[in-house]
Amino acid sequence: MPPVGAFEIGSHQIQPGTRETIHLPVSVLSDHTPVTLSAHVIHGRRPGPTMFVSAAIHGDEVIGVEIVRRLLRTPNVDSLKGTLIAVPIVNAFGFMNHSRYLPDRRDLNRSFPGSKRGSLAARLADIFIHEIVERSDIGIDLHSAAIHRTNLPQIRVSPGERKIVGLAEAFGAPLIITSKTREGSLRQVAATLGVDMLLYEAGEGLRFDEMAVRSGVSGILRVMRHCGMVTARGIAKPKVAPIRSASSYWFRAPAGGLMRAFKAIGEEVETGDVLGTIADPFGEVETELVVDEPGLLIGRTNLPNINEGDGLFHIAQIKKSVDAAATIDSLSAQLDADPLFDEDEII
Repeated sequence: MPPVGAFEIGSHQIQPGTRETIHLPVSVLSDHTPVTLSAHVIHGRRPGPTMFVSAAIHGDEVIGVEIVRRLLRTPNVDSLKGTLIAVPIVNAFGFMNHSRYLPDRRDLNRSFPGSKRGSLAARLADIFIHEIVERSDIGIDLHSAAIHRTNLPQIRVSPGERKIVGLAEAFGAPLIITSKTREGSLRQVAATLGVDMLLYEAGEGLRFDEMAVRSGVSGILRVMRHCGMVTARGIAKPKVAPIRSASSYWFRAPAGGLMRAFKAIGEEVETGDVLGTIADPFGEVETELVVDEPGLLIGRTNLPNINEGDGLFHIAQIKKSVDAAATIDSLSAQLDADPLFDEDEII
């Protein structure tokens, strides 16, 4: 087997058996402050796949940043086969401003593959594709719900991608949901480039959620083990298979007012169940939120003040034979007991 050479990214060369944080120039702010796309590269001494892990494509989705931080501190990556490119903050503009978007009000995850001469979003997308994605064999992109919403930890995959489904099963999140890619999304462009990519969704924008973070860190390590990048030592396989879903829908507010929710994410609901109530501020009119189709609650709003038509509960349709509560409880208990997350490791 030929020796491993240096890993080239931008104008940098990372030698085998070393790790380095590199900074790729993106733009200059109006006050002349330079902005870079910063990545931490761990280049192993032994050959193996190249994987990217990215977070904060939407600047308010901070859970992924914490997942990457903890991942880079795990001892498993010290004896890596192949190369890991970790980008904790893709959209630095949005991250600094607590915003989902860039200063030009564009959504970066609808701007791929980008353009060298396009908008700010297009230019950042172009750099990320050429410098990160095109150098990779596998990718894991980390997301959360928007602000004032929360998501059950889940992996999203495209229909018909058997190899990617295998990676999703190895990740071990409570739910794998099959969903089509959207125009301009990173997942769509990665597929055209032949890069196997998972999208992880968990928690809420601008908030940390410990179990969502743990699920993300352990899931990435499981995928790395599955791909032969790290040894199996200290990385436990999920004790139960993830729940599978091929479709989902949003239950929307039939009226405006103040909502009291009776159900939380991770709960199964049946037709006729009451998800909560919406009442006007005077208490004169109260509307029950009654389930039309059964399923698993995988996302919901955290806001009590509701306008008619607002998306309130995201419900995934699952097989009747699946015991969703038992699956989620088992995976949560496994994460809670995992020695990887001892207090000394996460503070």
